[in-house]
Amino acid sequence: MVLATEKRTVSALEEGTVSAGMELMKAAPAGPPGDLDESLSAELAALDEELADTLAASVAPSTTKAYDHAWRGFVSWCDVYGLPSLPATPQTVARYLKALAEGHKPATLTQHCSAIAGAHKAAGYAEPPTRSLLVHKTLTGIRRQQGIAPDAKAPLTVADLRTIVFEHLPDSLKGRRDRALLLVGFAGAFRRSELVGIDVEHVEFVTEGIVVTLPHSKTDQESAGRKVGIPFGHSLDTCPVGALTAWLEAAHIDSGPVFRAVDRYGKVGTERLANRSVALLVKHYAEAIGRDPRAFAGHSLRAGHATAAALAGVEERDIMRQTGHRSTVMLRRYIRDGSLFRSNSAAALGL
Repeated sequence: MVLATEKRTVSALEEGTVSAGMELMKAAPAGPPGDLDESLSAELAALDEELADTLAASVAPSTTKAYDHAWRGFVSWCDVYGLPSLPATPQTVARYLKALAEGHKPATLTQHCSAIAGAHKAAGYAEPPTRSLLVHKTLTGIRRQQGIAPDAKAPLTVADLRTIVFEHLPDSLKGRRDRALLLVGFAGAFRRSELVGIDVEHVEFVTEGIVVTLPHSKTDQESAGRKVGIPFGHSLDTCPVGALTAWLEAAHIDSGPVFRAVDRYGKVGTERLANRSVALLVKHYAEAIGRDPRAFAGHSLRAGHATAAALAGVEERDIMRQTGHRSTVMLRRYIRDGSLFRSNSAAALGL
């Protein structure tokens, strides 16, 4: 009985519904035999609590939050229409996906399916409704109707960066910070969470430039760490190493978060910038150079690096080493038309 419960718990964790899995664990018959003394019983109870923490750590908090949100959305929808959510029928799930398709991407629908499946497995249902042919065909039909091309944000190009640096950065402490953030983010091909997560202790100045050690990232859930090398730039004005040095010295930052808020009076805060701050900053400067800010986001720095590198003829494996991508499929989502004309068969047609 305990073994079956443990299997359902692990299955739920694999689907991302940690909260459901934890509830099953709490309900499992884990009490000690009657002949154990109270001290051993207390030790077992303590081990159960530690095991609960370990199980929760097996899935990223952001994943747990996303799946819990998806499951609650499904339950709420079922309540509105008076339909059972646990167990749910394949027809109910198919109807929900069709209703959800309006305004949501196919990837979001797949995430909701995983949450529904995980909740059913955690509750002890061996065959979740999401495995039915009806649900599968519903998802396939939605993908064909909507298309699966990602809604990609525009990359910030090298030319864009030069224009921003030379013409639009304020001559102030905030301007120094923005210059460092944009250039380091672009050269390092960092995700916005990685960029704002950099501490002074993560930066090593070497002969070739700087080495940034990322303690953890989206593709490094076990926090093995990843080193990113950023070389000196060809121009002093657009050198990411020089920009970072100038910012740290001007802001008198020698430990803790590298990128921090600067108030209207030029006072530097102690807390790191939020992820969203990177997106807002990129949008601000994109608009300043005459671009539509709605087309840009924090990932525009990362996409810009991949695109510019591809256009310059850099091999994909070398771009992946910098970006931290694990597959060329994911990398190519970031390369925005960077290689369309580098190796183009039409150029050899003699037209």
